[in-house]
Amino acid sequence: MQQILTQAFSVSLIRRFSRTAAAATVAFALTTAATPLAAQGLFSPAVTVDGAVITNYELQQRALFMGILRTPGNPEIEARKELINDRLKLAVLEEVGITISDEDIVAGMTELAGRANLSLNEFLTVLKQNGVDQETLRDFTRVGLGWRDYVGGRFLARARPTEAEIDRAMGQAGSGGVQVLLSELIVPLNAQNAAQVEDLTKQVAQLRSFDAFSSAATQYSAADSRNNGGRLPWMNLTKLPPQLQGVVLALKPGEVTEPLPLQGAVALFQMRDLREVTGSSLKIAAIEYASYFIPGGRSPEALAQGRKIADSLDSCDDLYGLAKDQDASLLDRKTLQPSEIPKDIAIELAKLDPNEISLTLTRNQDQTLMLLMLCGRTAELGEGESRETVANALTQQRVQSLESSFLQQLRADALIVEK
Repeated sequence: MQQILTQAFSVSLIRRFSRTAAAATVAFALTTAATPLAAQGLFSPAVTVDGAVITNYELQQRALFMGILRTPGNPEIEARKELINDRLKLAVLEEVGITISDEDIVAGMTELAGRANLSLNEFLTVLKQNGVDQETLRDFTRVGLGWRDYVGGRFLARARPTEAEIDRAMGQAGSGGVQVLLSELIVPLNAQNAAQVEDLTKQVAQLRSFDAFSSAATQYSAADSRNNGGRLPWMNLTKLPPQLQGVVLALKPGEVTEPLPLQGAVALFQMRDLREVTGSSLKIAAIEYASYFIPGGRSPEALAQGRKIADSLDSCDDLYGLAKDQDASLLDRKTLQPSEIPKDIAIELAKLDPNEISLTLTRNQDQTLMLLMLCGRTAELGEGESRETVANALTQQRVQSLESSFLQQLRADALIVEK
């Protein structure tokens, strides 16, 4: 069992590199949208983390790198968060004496490039063409490999499930599932309305009245549910994005989540009710979905085109015919684990049945409308799943949770100074 769990944990960490490389594959022809910092003071400190310096140059490089990889969110904001985390990780690695050899770093960089079907030299060439230095990739790889070793050694033993926990996960202990009844409000966010959206969402987050939240959703929400006062039907908790499940379960009826940042939007959810259902709760291993991009954002013309296209589709396969002879970047079809899916997309997919479509989301700073179609879901614990497979899945989930909590504590204890 020890060997199986160790292998499973290693695979989960490799997948982090894999999905990053896969994103790079589809983004290689694009230039990043990250805004370069001014040349003056480029190597001066931008942030210190317990005295460890992050320069403006490092922030610029990581933002460029994340922009190329199409990392969700604002590249400059996310780069700052990641680099702060990297400094915290490096301090821990130094304290426990974990170092990564040059050979291992090169092997990790080669592995990352190979996942995108590129040689290391080809990968570095693409990064250079987009303004990213080789040292940025090297630092990214070094921290990732070191942190993988540390997390495995610290948390793997604690993450092992008991036999009873495996039984419950496999639905053999008579445990029931949970369904939630939510209302949603999703407000588009851009540079022009940021202050107004912040004020609005703070006010809505304080609401406890179902009618008041419904009224706000009807007036301000961009989601299709606004036509029903933001009210969603009963849904299994496991259909929600993993990072949202705990947040929702902590709510009492009438309570509203804190504003949740999405790509180009802010979301709030109100708990209306919660119930248990008999039988085991279906867990999702993978979700397949397709995105077709329509110029014009949420303009009447783009929305009309989106509805016309939606009416013509019966399945995700029909999108290939629609996109034939068009730019390949207009159609994006993926199969991902729930935790890998961008939060705004995951929220929309949770509302859809297979072959249903959403026209809620946008990209490219609201200039492009996303036609989002759910192709299908794959159950995580289907009939015939082995106990080893279940144990591996539980172990990976727990290691990731323990790692996340540990990193949050490191941030809370650190002296972080923004220059």
